[in-house]
Amino acid sequence: MKAESFLSDTYRPAEDEPFMNERQLEYFRRKLLAWKAELLSDSRDTIEGMKDATRNIPDIADRASEETDRALELRTRDRQRKLVSKIDAALRRIDEGEYGYCEITGEPISLRRLDARPIATMSLEAQERHERRERVHRDD
Repeated sequence: MKAESFLSDTYRPAEDEPFMNERQLEYFRRKLLAWKAELLSDSRDTIEGMKDATRNIPDIADRASEETDRALELRTRDRQRKLVSKIDAALRRIDEGEYGYCEITGEPISLRRLDARPIATMSLEAQERHERRERVHRDD
């Protein structure tokens, strides 16, 4: 029996079950797919909105304001596009059996961290070390 057929909508991964069992993997797969669908829907809405909003605005201040809003929206969509590629990478890790394990230490990433950030590739400790190193090198 496949995990998706018996996973209830109220299921939440628990620490007392085997790490990254079929149910947990299906839970995170569903969470990632829902997040991706939401991002893609937002992106389609933005594209449609920009097509509808294309107009000639005679007032230069209003035009500048609209262009600023449009640039901000496009920047947001670009961030979301990058997020979609991270979601795709997480889905690949699920398929390859690597999901939930730190890419640096190989240790399991906590379920709470994965629930909050399902695209996480490092444990909290490894992420903190990475950020400290990044901060030190950035100050040079």
